[in-house]
Amino acid sequence: MNRNKISPCIWLTAYEGHLLPVIEYYQTVFEAAFQAGSIVPLGETPSGYAEMSEVLIFGQTFTVMNTENPHHPLNDAVSLMIHCDGQEEIDHYWNYFTLDGKEAPCGWCSDKYGLRWQVLPKNLAELMSMPHSMKVLMQQKKIVIADFFK
Repeated sequence: MNRNKISPCIWLTAYEGHLLPVIEYYQTVFEAAFQAGSIVPLGETPSGYAEMSEVLIFGQTFTVMNTENPHHPLNDAVSLMIHCDGQEEIDHYWNYFTLDGKEAPCGWCSDKYGLRWQVLPKNLAELMSMPHSMKVLMQQKKIVIADFFK
């Protein structure tokens, strides 16, 4: 697996520290754009049983660590942005993440593990240059591109 010079490590808490269900969750939504390395058991840690793995999503390397007990909760200070080609792709990611996650304003949501996502159209800068675009954006949770053209 290609390793970036700097790569994010995402620390989750689920499944008594077992990582395979987490990997399967992200594999489902990202399909062929997702690759997982070997799951490395870390054993007992101060946060209970833990495992980790490197994953590749759209060519970007991440380390995912999963522990049995919460230690550092995820929050809005860090989010992952998905730059979508159009409404169909926005709907795909948004609907998947919010099924067991939470919606938030302006294209933000969190998945069932609490990881924050910004599901945005690639042409967001162009859309935001339109009259009344901020009003449109502020009224949306999931971004609906057609609303910018009304």
